[in-house]
Amino acid sequence: MKPARIAVICIAAVSAIGLALVVRAMGSSSGEAVATASAAPAAPMAKVLVAARDLAPGQRLTDADLEWKDWPAAEVNPAFITDGTVPVPQPAEDEGAEEEANEETAEGQGAVARVARAATELATGGAEADYFGSVVREPILAGEPIVARKIVRAGDSGYMAAYLEPGMRAMSIGVSVETAAGGFILPGDRVDVLVTVELADNGEGGGQTRYASSTVLQNVKVLAVDQSTRAEDDQQAVVGATATLELAPTDAEALALAKAAGTLSLVLRSYADTAGPSGRVQNQPRARATPQTTSIRVYRGGEAETVTVQ
Repeated sequence: MKPARIAVICIAAVSAIGLALVVRAMGSSSGEAVATASAAPAAPMAKVLVAARDLAPGQRLTDADLEWKDWPAAEVNPAFITDGTVPVPQPAEDEGAEEEANEETAEGQGAVARVARAATELATGGAEADYFGSVVREPILAGEPIVARKIVRAGDSGYMAAYLEPGMRAMSIGVSVETAAGGFILPGDRVDVLVTVELADNGEGGGQTRYASSTVLQNVKVLAVDQSTRAEDDQQAVVGATATLELAPTDAEALALAKAAGTLSLVLRSYADTAGPSGRVQNQPRARATPQTTSIRVYRGGEAETVTVQ
């Protein structure tokens, strides 16, 4: 083999070896970078309360409507509802103010919050349960965080208007222990409404006062007693001065007429007797306020006697 060709082969071999070393070095540096990147700590995730499905205005929240979703803690809006186990950014009081909390303080607060949250969940079922029964004020899409402005919780302003079924009205009447089943009528129960009126005396009653009672409304829902829209878990009776009922517009007119005609009483219905018709009963108290009378003249031994028959 000629010396020139041997020299060319040697140069090529040396070049190939050098290129291999360069490629190996580049691969090692890239691997270190990947390892370094993968070793970086993951961003903390917070639990945010979101809608489990699309929610329409007027809908009452239940366990199936809410769920917890992992959310980057740095991106949690202060208006979101969290479970409190991970500290989330709070709005700064001053725009130019610097954060004073250090990493150890944040970790300590997170540990305390987790312990407190666990104890609360054991006692009450979790923060999620605090929103059961709330009414949706604005449409909420599935996966969207629950915020205060889109729901109305019991006791909040506007709760009664949101709690009413579409097309229904809320009307209050005065009650007492005697006219409200001894205080055993609670919000959510079903009742009948009775009216007691004094009959007109046409002079034939011997001066005695007579009364008549009739059912005005049947199977109507009690929305509230005074300002209480729901009874406590261990509460068996509520004594109040007013009861708010859920009525159709025509039923509200009948109730207003009955209020002017006489004294109203609420009759508690059994839970097993709430599937029947609801609303106004056809026989109105005004039809019985003045009874129909007929006079008959009877002759006895040549003497006439007038007898009034009702």
